[in-house]
Amino acid sequence: MLLTGMGRGGNIIKMKIKISADSTLDLTPEIIAAEDIGVVPMTVVLGDTQYKDGVDITPDMLFAHVDGGGSSHTSAINAEEYAEHFDKYLLDHDAVVHITISSGLSACYQDACLAAEGKPVYIVDSKNLSSSGGILALRARELVSQGFSASEIADKLRGLVPKISANFVIDSLKYLHKGGRCSGVAALGANILRLKPCIEVRADEGKMEVGKKYRGSFETVILQYIEDQLANRGDVDTSIIAITRATGVTEEILASVRSKIAEHCTFDRVIETFAGCTISNHCGPVCLGILFLTK
Repeated sequence: MLLTGMGRGGNIIKMKIKISADSTLDLTPEIIAAEDIGVVPMTVVLGDTQYKDGVDITPDMLFAHVDGGGSSHTSAINAEEYAEHFDKYLLDHDAVVHITISSGLSACYQDACLAAEGKPVYIVDSKNLSSSGGILALRARELVSQGFSASEIADKLRGLVPKISANFVIDSLKYLHKGGRCSGVAALGANILRLKPCIEVRADEGKMEVGKKYRGSFETVILQYIEDQLANRGDVDTSIIAITRATGVTEEILASVRSKIAEHCTFDRVIETFAGCTISNHCGPVCLGILFLTK
């Protein structure tokens, strides 16, 4: 994106600012292309084989591997990978604003900061995950078009971070247990009781915690979850909302979610997208969340 300003003597200075994010931003390829957002992929490891999130692996490939008894985990983007990513864009841009997954969940933020040292690269810790980063990236693109500098954009995004509402409901604790984020006893108990926990991201620490525990079928639970998130609230910023789901959530459930959201709020922009491999590795094939900003 081109930013113009006036230099000494009235000369026009043209600056190009690139907006970039980790692959955990979970926007569709179409949105990423249309908005010209740079993406650096996380690494997904199935058994002994490494893949790049969103490049040469899909969530369904991951689920098939795990359901077949295989192991999986993800690893952070290292400083060398970040440096290569930033340098690529600095060849024809004056600055980069990059948004990372929460520093409370991954080492990505620290590694990105190391790679950015001495460069016109501004790192923003989303203190969140999934489409929360996507919402920040889209807002950053708006700020570029409004003429803000890279440092100003980064500061404004940091001011939005505490206003992100991000949580999601998962059908099973199997994948969280596999990733070491809940005990086997908790996972077994939740399955026996048909519990569907709401996983919330705390904006102050950027870490996940279990919120309300729903009980029943996923189809029933997810509508109550939408009700709990949006009903009788006056602090919802209706400029944008992301509906992010894992690949196992049906179109019928998605249609019900759309209708339930519309009962409470009319959003200017509604984004529907799938969780990438990094997020799916922890949440499993049946998971859905709504992510938006508050005033």
